[in-house]
Amino acid sequence: MSNTTKKAFKKLVGYSGILFFFLAAGMLYWQLRNYSFMDIARAIVGIPFINLVAASVACLAGYVALALYDFLALKYVGAGDKIAWWKWMLAGMLGFAISNNAGHAVVSGGAIRYRLYTRWRIRGGDIVKIVTINGFTYFLGCAAIAVAGYFLIPSDIFSQSFGVSVGLNTLFICCLAALLAYFAITVFFRNKSIKIGQLKFDIPSTRMAFMQTLLGITDSVLAGLVLYFCLYPFVHIPFGTYIGLFVIAQTTGVFSQVPGGIGVFESIFLLALPENADKASVFGALLAYRIIYYVLPLIGVGGLFFIYERWLRARMKRWLNEAKQKMPHFSIGKNKIQK
Repeated sequence: MSNTTKKAFKKLVGYSGILFFFLAAGMLYWQLRNYSFMDIARAIVGIPFINLVAASVACLAGYVALALYDFLALKYVGAGDKIAWWKWMLAGMLGFAISNNAGHAVVSGGAIRYRLYTRWRIRGGDIVKIVTINGFTYFLGCAAIAVAGYFLIPSDIFSQSFGVSVGLNTLFICCLAALLAYFAITVFFRNKSIKIGQLKFDIPSTRMAFMQTLLGITDSVLAGLVLYFCLYPFVHIPFGTYIGLFVIAQTTGVFSQVPGGIGVFESIFLLALPENADKASVFGALLAYRIIYYVLPLIGVGGLFFIYERWLRARMKRWLNEAKQKMPHFSIGKNKIQK
């Protein structure tokens, strides 16, 4: 592939996010055209307080699960015992809080991890491996839920349109093939490695692949519970069916390259729900989900990061002052030795 083709491909990928955003915005407008802003506002206010508390607890548990992505990846690169638990917790939660809102997880989440982990003496190459393993963990969990959700989704959804049927069948085949291929690689290429550029990736063990899948499933289920608690007062849907739809919508939002999958996630989710569902109430629940799962963690973990940075600067300043106070004594001692 020539440099011109590579540049054109990168531009195409970059602009695809804008295309998907406007397409999703048009779909949202079409689905909500019969509802007013007050209808949506009443839906948000109408969510019971206990449901909002349950959604917030599920959100907190979900971000702990996301932080465990980093712990598992640190174990993979052999640095699990070098980093204190609160450090990988901070890096994991902050990295995902930023990437969930900004999109482009490798760039946005990877940048904050690079800033923190290099400070904690983790090599740049290992940080790339951490971000890569995190990505595989997420998609293994999504693939496993998509495969399970395929059998739980009502058959009438497949009959809605030929495109929906083809899309869901294709997604099932791809996810199942990806899962089988990943686990087969861990079995048949155990203790082998793959070199990509200057980096050498060891093939994960089957045990680690299982842990990745289990952790990815846990994360996606907890994220799904946040929306489920907000949605349940308006739409009664079996959780097994719901979580399959949620993962499909969430994964599509990630691949769209739109920051936070905003608009894309909502459009697909609204399309998948029954026709008799109150779209204004559903959209209000989706907005509440956005606030709880995206905005609040970014504010909370971002505040902790700010406190950590201020504490670190204060400590560095104190060390410099102590060093300056000791320097004159050192100089005097040196002069006496010379005399």
